Amino acid sequence: MVDPVGDLLALLDIERLEHDLFRGQSPDEEESQRVFGGQVIAQSLVAAYRTVPEDRPCHSLHAYFIRPGDPSVPIIYQVDHARDGGSFTTRRVVAIQHGKQIFNLAASFHVQEEGWHHQHAMPDVPGPDTLGDRVEWRKNFAERLPERHRGHFLRPRPVEIREIEPLDPLKPEKASDLHHLWFRVARPIDEAPWLHHCLMAYASDMSLLGTGNRPHGVSWMTGEVMSASLDHAMWFHAPIKFD
Repeated sequence: MVDPVGDLLALLDIERLEHDLFRGQSPDEEESQRVFGGQVIAQSLVAAYRTVPEDRPCHSLHAYFIRPGDPSVPIIYQVDHARDGGSFTTRRVVAIQHGKQIFNLAASFHVQEEGWHHQHAMPDVPGPDTLGDRVEWRKNFAERLPERHRGHFLRPRPVEIREIEPLDPLKPEKASDLHHLWFRVARPIDEAPWLHHCLMAYASDMSLLGTGNRPHGVSWMTGEVMSASLDHAMWFHAPIKFD
């Protein structure tokens, strides 16, 4: 039985080699020429979490993509204990392949405590129950997809995405750079709260590049543009349930 969520959880279960040294694998996908950025972010955050006390969730992370990841070889994650304070813990994680850095991440963890709260109003958008899943929507133009992309584009995904303003990637049109979507893990999971942070970190790199292309009316599927993630940042303001 196909279980993309189970496959993702296995992908994030990185191997501990030494006290602050971990090894992560990549999916065995023939069409992948480089490692998905969200995978490296999530595996790096897992490595950091495994060196931090359980009562300190991550509240922010900042990262840089330095070189493309090679999906054919493992990724080594080296964790540096930048700080272990009374309330805050800081970790730096370096991802290494072929003896070179491909990615580095700095993450801050904080003891949970009450504080002031404020937030922007929720955008006035349709709810997820009124929208279709992205993979199902893509089937509407499956016959027009290039053969080399069809399997990758239509396969079951571990993260369910429901777009509010979807665009046809084979006929891109200029559109707003505001791109609203709902997303969650594709099935319920019974996992520790910190792993929900890591799963959201994985999903956070989805649709970012496509959103940047929208105002220009271009798509990676038409061969007009080549794009890659360069840097990344996330803030976790409260505990989350990503399923």
